[in-house]
Amino acid sequence: MLASSARAFLVTTVCAAIAAGSSLWACSSNTGAPGARYLSIATGGTGGVYYPYGGGLAKVLNDNLPGVRASAEVTAASVDNLKLIRDGRADIAFTLADTLADAVAGRGAFDGRPVAAASLAVLYSNYTHVVTLASSGLRAIPDLRGRTIATGSAGSGTEVIAFRVLEAAGLDPDRDVRRQALGVSESAGALKDGKIDGFFWSGGLPTAAIQDLSHTPNISIRLIPTLALISTLNERHGNLYFPLEIPSGSYPGVDAAVPVVGVANVLVVNRSMPEELAYDITRTLFEKQSALAAIHPEARHLSVQSATKGSPAEFHPGALRYFREKGAW
Repeated sequence: MLASSARAFLVTTVCAAIAAGSSLWACSSNTGAPGARYLSIATGGTGGVYYPYGGGLAKVLNDNLPGVRASAEVTAASVDNLKLIRDGRADIAFTLADTLADAVAGRGAFDGRPVAAASLAVLYSNYTHVVTLASSGLRAIPDLRGRTIATGSAGSGTEVIAFRVLEAAGLDPDRDVRRQALGVSESAGALKDGKIDGFFWSGGLPTAAIQDLSHTPNISIRLIPTLALISTLNERHGNLYFPLEIPSGSYPGVDAAVPVVGVANVLVVNRSMPEELAYDITRTLFEKQSALAAIHPEARHLSVQSATKGSPAEFHPGALRYFREKGAW
């Protein structure tokens, strides 16, 4: 769906059922009111966290900002989302901080075409999941050599970090593994069906697709640790990564904490967004945190104190105005 500056379409009322541990509704009630401002929110796949979080954001914006009509769009996630922001085809986007760093610098997938992205808030931390079956015998990243591995959808932040983790472990993503470009839901299905040996996923806790996989009868999953590679990752790509643990019990079969590489998630817009609109979006995000947390528990980690830390992109003046009012800048 095109951003407001380029959008001409019939307005409909769209309600999407979102499964995020419970049955919830994130609705965009686009009534076609004259002068309405339409906002497209670029999220990710339906099995991850971005999509329900984005659906929740759309709902609170529609309910609390007169004249705003927001909708959450399914995408391939970070890389795609930032290209949509760059090209004026989305107004708000979720992204990983490492992908955002490439985007604003015009390198990697954005080589020669940097993105004029501005941050609204650092939202929560992503955990690098490397998922396999307990019966696979795979226990460390070097064990993936010669195996069939899903490295995330093409155009996703998962793909970026998967390649970097493999390379940090001394593996060539093109030669040393049989690589498949699958999103998290497709990856979980492929692992369950024996079509792949494991998959990467960079996401929050819990991730619905991994939850569903781990609850499948006769399936026991294992999460492979990645924390040992963090120094190499930061030396090669900048200090964008930090240590996290996937707690014991996060998913059935995960009976001990798993040390992994973490990376921040950032909510961004184009720098050209009007200051007042960026301010209103940021204010609503924080004022309606409890409503967002009811849709996905990762929204519980949103705080004014942490929202300005860890983004490689400058903050939008509208967001800065809000943080200054709250004494956080």
